[in-house]
Amino acid sequence: MFEFLSFQTLISQQALILFYYLGAVIMPIFLFLSMRKLVRVSPSLQAFLTITQAQLSARLSFSSRLKLGLMFVVIFLLMELFWRMLFEFLIAFMQMRDALVIS
Repeated sequence: MFEFLSFQTLISQQALILFYYLGAVIMPIFLFLSMRKLVRVSPSLQAFLTITQAQLSARLSFSSRLKLGLMFVVIFLLMELFWRMLFEFLIAFMQMRDALVIS
């Protein structure tokens, strides 16, 4: 217990894995639900989105809307990949630290 309280034993790898999953799974869901609630609460934002959606539907063809949707999915997947790589780097850093301290 003393090693834990004096930071000789680190819990960072387990905490990083927990925060990775919180960020990768829960954060996008939370942001989506928050945006939906914000649109319902704010009449001006709801009006803006309605007008914007009507203009985009009138100006963009089906293939253009499909390309925008595909671009959104690709950007989302790249952001998830970056999130994963960031945490892999942090975990590797902690493993290097452990290897150096133990030696």
